[in-house]
Amino acid sequence: MSSDQSPQHVRELLAAAVETLGGSERAGQIEMAEAVGRALAEEEHLLVQAGTGTGKSLAYLVPSLLHDQRVVVATATLALQHQLVERDIPRLVEAVKGRGLDTSFAVLKGRSNYACLHRIREGVPDDQGMLQMDVPMGDMATKVLELRAWAEKQAEDEGTGERDFAPRHNDREWRQVSVTHRDCLGAAKCPFGQECFAERAREKAQRSHLIVTNHSLLAIDAIEGIPMIPDYDAVVIDEAHELVARVTQAATDELNSFDVERAARRSRRYVEGDEAEDLADAADALRVAMIDASPGRFEALPVDLHDALVLVRDAARSTLSAYPKKQGDDADAGFQQAKGTVQDVFQIAERMAANTEHDVLWMSEGGDRAPSRLHVAPLQVWGPMRDKLLTEKTVVFTSATLRLGGEFDSVAGSLGLKPGERVSASSTSDLERTEDVLPWLGVDVGSPFDYGKQGILYVARHLPPPGRDGLGPAQLDEIVELVDAADGRALGLFSSRRAAEAAAEVVRERLPHLTTLAQGDAQLPELAAQFVNDPHTVLFGTLSLWQGLDVPGDTCQLVLIDRIPFPRPDDPLMSARQRAADKAGGNGFMQVAATHAALLLAQGAGRLIRTTTDRGVVAVLDPRLATARYGRFLMASLPPMWPTSDPSTVRQALKRLSSPSR
Repeated sequence: MSSDQSPQHVRELLAAAVETLGGSERAGQIEMAEAVGRALAEEEHLLVQAGTGTGKSLAYLVPSLLHDQRVVVATATLALQHQLVERDIPRLVEAVKGRGLDTSFAVLKGRSNYACLHRIREGVPDDQGMLQMDVPMGDMATKVLELRAWAEKQAEDEGTGERDFAPRHNDREWRQVSVTHRDCLGAAKCPFGQECFAERAREKAQRSHLIVTNHSLLAIDAIEGIPMIPDYDAVVIDEAHELVARVTQAATDELNSFDVERAARRSRRYVEGDEAEDLADAADALRVAMIDASPGRFEALPVDLHDALVLVRDAARSTLSAYPKKQGDDADAGFQQAKGTVQDVFQIAERMAANTEHDVLWMSEGGDRAPSRLHVAPLQVWGPMRDKLLTEKTVVFTSATLRLGGEFDSVAGSLGLKPGERVSASSTSDLERTEDVLPWLGVDVGSPFDYGKQGILYVARHLPPPGRDGLGPAQLDEIVELVDAADGRALGLFSSRRAAEAAAEVVRERLPHLTTLAQGDAQLPELAAQFVNDPHTVLFGTLSLWQGLDVPGDTCQLVLIDRIPFPRPDDPLMSARQRAADKAGGNGFMQVAATHAALLLAQGAGRLIRTTTDRGVVAVLDPRLATARYGRFLMASLPPMWPTSDPSTVRQALKRLSSPSR
């Protein structure tokens, strides 16, 4: 083991950092830092579960600084990325200066997260490839002009040009001043390549020891093989419970007839033959085939849809071949972006027409504003993860929820690590190393919270099982009684927007003295701020609240969960993965549906206890958590709170917590 990563050295540096930052020593943080240091030194993969309040970012940043090669830190959310880059790493760098460590660091995001000076100064090609400098009319025009002025000031001041620091805007407005990596001309061809914000970020990353990025960019770089990140030796994946979903998302493609029509229109300026018109005809064929097809997952492609995709594929290939080999510099933007659009159509149509056993293909149901689209996603990502990331790099996965059912095996398997490759914490000698074996270790460093004293897990065993039609009268009555006992201070996590809105309507009617908010009433940051500022507020919502809301203190003393969050039976990807697991001889329900539910339950329950002084109740209104055979697996995935099924006990506890004299 390298002396730099010895437990003593890791502990010393961590202690110095904690002392300088004014913190206190935490046993879990020390254990985690030592485990990360050992994993990096011995080039073994590590899964480490660290509860909220452990200080896990410092626990992996310290050994990452000690590592003698570049380390990438990948997060799922912008909030954590900001915390690392704006607070944690600069404070750590200040704390360890003078110790001879390479403390250089950089943040690296996808190209669309940076303003594009070429688009701002020279416009963007329209569907015919002509450069357009106009901006939309009205309020949007004002905002886009403001963003342009901000970007020019950033260029003048050598700023980062990152979207996160831009004046307030929406997605549509930002698209007027940015490009994707497919539309980018590249530094060599772009007249503003020397000033390019994205290129300067890459150059800084090339000079840095630590690179902070996101799961999606990591997936594109390591798994899809598109070089996005400078060479690195190891990666720490924080918020690792979201990695499979993010990798899946990065590897998912979409297509409909409008995409093909747009590629044909943009090609007409550059292709002299009939190829662009043939591509437009193929778009018409695809539109008709999609009208005739039924929404949902395709076990086998309908003949007409398969033929239409083949027609699109072949027409796109011919159009690509018809593009001239060279083009004048003054048309580079239009030429390259038009050709890139056709290239995308060709690759996606080819993948969909093949419809291999490694992919899942389905069609979403369209509406007035959102036409039907074809989607193709990987059936599983553990294979590519194993082959293209885990075999090449040392990977540390960390999150507050990695042990599901009391074990790491479920999550490890979904990431590409096999249970039989797991090693003990004290020795790795019992596992024979071969090229096919990837040794890994799972470590749970616990939590600084006393869940047994701080929280109650209430399972409403007396309620009927949830039905398909949403919340029944018994569930609604239970919600009202619990919210009333808590005098507000309740976060409701629901399986659907319809259920959240129905519950909010009933609570407003029966408890008019409380402020009841439902997701959709305003933007999430505004709702969260109101929830935090008024203790007599109730907030009901869906998935983005399950994982994205951090509200410590008396604001949240009751977390309501309406039902076990199994994936929908008609979810194309989840149902395909479950069926594939069954076909392989496993238990698809437990491996896919129950694991998905356990992860979300753990994340949802984790909204309650955020500090050592928080108190409250997690109330699950689904009796199956206590009565079904899989309930034990789900319960073992939750924080170890004091369990009860007695509604009167819970109401009394909530009333005591909400009492002003407490």
